[in-house]
Amino acid sequence: MKKAALHNLGCKVNAYETEAMQEMLEKAGYEIVPFQEGADVYVINTCTVTNIADRKSRQMLHRARKMNPNAVVVAAGCYVQAQDKKDEKDSCIDIVLGNNRKKDLVSVLEEFFEKQETGTGAGIEELADIQHTQEYERMYLTNPQEHTRAYIKVQDGCNQFCSYCIIPYARGRVRSRDKEDVLREVETLSRNGYQEIVLTGIHLSSYGIDFKEKKEDLLSLILSVHEIDGIKRIRLGSLEPRIVTEEFAEALSKLPKICPHFHLSMQSGCDATLKRMNRRYTSAEYYEKCNILRKHFQNPALTTDVIVGFPQETEEEFETTKKFIEKVGFYETHIFKYSRREGTKAAEMDNQVPEHIKAERSSVLIALGEENRRKYIQEYKGREAEVLIEEQAVYNGKKVWTGHTKEYMKIALEDDRNLKNCIIKVQIDNDLQIIH
Repeated sequence: MKKAALHNLGCKVNAYETEAMQEMLEKAGYEIVPFQEGADVYVINTCTVTNIADRKSRQMLHRARKMNPNAVVVAAGCYVQAQDKKDEKDSCIDIVLGNNRKKDLVSVLEEFFEKQETGTGAGIEELADIQHTQEYERMYLTNPQEHTRAYIKVQDGCNQFCSYCIIPYARGRVRSRDKEDVLREVETLSRNGYQEIVLTGIHLSSYGIDFKEKKEDLLSLILSVHEIDGIKRIRLGSLEPRIVTEEFAEALSKLPKICPHFHLSMQSGCDATLKRMNRRYTSAEYYEKCNILRKHFQNPALTTDVIVGFPQETEEEFETTKKFIEKVGFYETHIFKYSRREGTKAAEMDNQVPEHIKAERSSVLIALGEENRRKYIQEYKGREAEVLIEEQAVYNGKKVWTGHTKEYMKIALEDDRNLKNCIIKVQIDNDLQIIH
């Protein structure tokens, strides 16, 4: 029995695909082992969202080769897809498996081993013409590694072409998963005991726009998933702000399984910066979407991403973003220093912001984000919250159960019972119950 080790880099979509590849290998008879010395096959699902992600991908590939020089090293995903047109290939890689080819992992490995045995050559490269394919890569999960919450990939690709982003070139155009296919997977996961489903994709809000004959969109998919018995919670991945309309928010608010936790990607609170980013909305439009959600949900958890130090960002533009974050009052704000990505329009822009200024601005917004988070949490003191218990941990020197509320606040609870995968009501009386 051959031993296989897998390592994931990047987003929740990548994580889903890595777990799906692991299930494929297990069904094919491979023994799954930790990512350390001793494996016969190393599969690295790579990321290319920034230059740093590229570097981490290369490091993990070389680490795999060093751990076992005789092993088969498989480089899958976005990094190798983005490297497609480059002449120089990394010598530590045996198999290149681009996006839309991960489903073929087992058969490609069989082909590789056959070539080794017959001495008919070595090295396999499987790269789709990702810019022109309309095929959705069908992969399945039945038992994700996280045993209470299951991430479900329902969409791939992106048509937005933000000026800083390489992903449309690595993932291709929008491709949506057939709704019946999604529902079959959710039903399987429900039978296997999963109570919370997270719908995710590269650009989740675009779900269904590529269906030429069927009139389906993200809302219709959510409504169908909501009907599946055993699923108690539906959480949504990152949303494009423009999907939030009165009709969308009102429809979701009538679904008791929907988690009032909405991640609206923002990137900047300054209109001039948003325009350079090609984000296609203004700060006023973004703020309107937040207010629509707050109109239809009681104190929803709004979270976002912000890029600091985008090319040409002035001190005045940064201050505008800072004031906008204060105005919105997010539950969580994920701050990223702009990372120049070769192959994007932003990388060629004049007036790149120096690293020390990015670091200063990042520190300011991180501190502001923590302040906003504390304010949001304070509103839950004295209230009862529904918590999905996930695992045991040591917190403040005590053995506790931990889990998340529908708003995705992480809660600690002392209890001698086995509460794993139970949904219970917890009275939140003090800060020690909320894990920061």
